[in-house]
Amino acid sequence: MDSAAAGTSFGRSGGRTVRLYLTEGSAHGIVVADVGNWNGKALAAPRGRLSELLRRPEASRTGVYILLGPNPEAADGILAYIGEADDIAARMRTHLRTENKDFFDRVVFLVSSDEILTKGHVRYLESRLIKLTQDAGSVALTNDTHPDFQRLPEADRADMDAFVDTATVILPIVGCDLFRRRGAPTAAPLAGTAETSIGPADGPIFTFSTAGASAAGQETVDGFVVRAGSTARRAPSGTFPAGYAALRDKLIANGQLIEGRSPDLLLFAVDVMFSSPSAAASIVSARSASGPIEWKIQPMGTSYRDWRASRLEPASS
Repeated sequence: MDSAAAGTSFGRSGGRTVRLYLTEGSAHGIVVADVGNWNGKALAAPRGRLSELLRRPEASRTGVYILLGPNPEAADGILAYIGEADDIAARMRTHLRTENKDFFDRVVFLVSSDEILTKGHVRYLESRLIKLTQDAGSVALTNDTHPDFQRLPEADRADMDAFVDTATVILPIVGCDLFRRRGAPTAAPLAGTAETSIGPADGPIFTFSTAGASAAGQETVDGFVVRAGSTARRAPSGTFPAGYAALRDKLIANGQLIEGRSPDLLLFAVDVMFSSPSAAASIVSARSASGPIEWKIQPMGTSYRDWRASRLEPASS
């Protein structure tokens, strides 16, 4: 389908026609976006569709990738990681196996439609996107380094600046609004959702028990859902991030978390959707928790991280 997108402060003034292809017929699945006369392409998907996204041919190209998720230190905050790779799919699999990047609930790839991007090009694109995000100031970056890569010929820099110019128009349309200025209104990404908006589960039941609380959860296309009847610790520890504390207060106010049978526990009155396994585990345990490690399939004890990594492995030929 086509949609008109007005220019931003980074882009040209006037109208743009952006083509959006919904691969599953829904905005909750993989979205492919491009613009006429632009040699780029953006692919976006929720975390629950990452395995399908990595199987697309574009995922094996040289490009830039962006991970987005809630910031546990701020109720309305967003965390992001911007990276580049010769093979995006291979880099993503490495991240999820060995690194602490489990915060994200959405991923976006930027690649060229004609496969002309080189390592130097994407390092420049990464540097420019990081700088624009820092200047906007509304998203917290988790990048350990902030590269300032300028080693491109002048003509190539001009081409990549034009690429970025169009990317800044497309990225907000596919759910990656890195460039909104600080103080502009944004949705609260940490908010839990009631059972009526939860899609079908994808995968096994995971369990997590801690300090008397016991919960069951499953992955869905929209996030990680904790099932009704699960319990959560009432008393938070000193490591309970402010954003998660605010989310728990909201769940209580909405009647999604209610008084449990034990004075030390709260009860999930309905299925509740969370943006990530870590957000769910943190609410259950009332502390900062690494969901991919804490949630396990019983009786084998397989962690969510190991289960997810096995699903992301490339299909054998």
